[in-house]
Amino acid sequence: MKALSDQQSYEGGPYSGYDPYGQPQTPGNWAPTPGQPQFPNPYADPYGNQQGAAQQWQGQTWDTQNHARVPVAEQPYQQAPAPEPEPAFGPATLAGNARITDAQRARLEGRSPVIEPGVQPAALTALLGALLAVAAPLGSYALVVPLVLLQAVTAAGWFRLNGMWPARQGIALAFLGGLVADVAVLAAGREQAPVAILGPLGIWVLLALVLQLRSHASPDERMYGLMATVASSALAILATGYLGASPAAVSVGAAAVAVAVLARALPLPTPVSVVLSLLAAAGAGFAVGGLTDLGSQGAALGAGAAVCALIGHRVASYDYPSRFVHFTAGVALPLAAAAPAIWLLGRVFA
Repeated sequence: MKALSDQQSYEGGPYSGYDPYGQPQTPGNWAPTPGQPQFPNPYADPYGNQQGAAQQWQGQTWDTQNHARVPVAEQPYQQAPAPEPEPAFGPATLAGNARITDAQRARLEGRSPVIEPGVQPAALTALLGALLAVAAPLGSYALVVPLVLLQAVTAAGWFRLNGMWPARQGIALAFLGGLVADVAVLAAGREQAPVAILGPLGIWVLLALVLQLRSHASPDERMYGLMATVASSALAILATGYLGASPAAVSVGAAAVAVAVLARALPLPTPVSVVLSLLAAAGAGFAVGGLTDLGSQGAALGAGAAVCALIGHRVASYDYPSRFVHFTAGVALPLAAAAPAIWLLGRVFA
């Protein structure tokens, strides 16, 4: 009797719906006993009610009857949004700047990357040229004062013109080369000026090469720094030619450069401005030469110095735009570029 009652209690219990050897219970034939919580079968087929329904496929598929590929409608192409523009255009750096420079942007937009320094830098060039012209008759030591200022501005301006800033070591090296050349010319005298100038120039080229070889920068950066250092040092050292030239040649040439740069800054078409600058320089050379022993030959010397000065002025214009370049390279390069011509023409007309 106990076994029978146990069997009845088991069959009427909570597991009476489970038959391990019979058909599985489905949500359709499962019914809970009274008082029993109604929980669905966790092992029921969630897709049991969808049997017999056609299967829905997305994308390209193969038909089971004739194995023909059924095309599907293509989604319309959506173009990716355009990238946002560069927010700013900074100066080129030695470390490598991925943004384009202002000069490159000007070329892409069809504008000229050349902007001339203008009237204010020309006025400073004229002032510095006047100081050289006035100090030359007073002696070599008086001439050194404006010459050292010219060499310092030349060294700083050339590095900035080449997009290398700050470049304190390169500027200091180029300026030191100019000072060494000044001391060498003062010690050797005007007659030995070529040797006194070429000696420091060769040494500084070798020194710049050694310093760049010790750099840990990439080969391209080292080459770029080497060329900038050599060119800046050469310009600062060649400016010592004012000490090697005769006082009359320095006065005539510096005055001619001052007048030529002022005339070039006038708001005129470029061809007219160049011709006017050369004529004004020749006139200034003729006038100042009449006060010295050069006489009328001062016109030729002034015109030759003005040609070199205008070349330096043009080189200083290749920056778009930079007031720092205009007030350094734009001021110094016309006078620095004219120094070798003044020394050479002074020797010819002496």
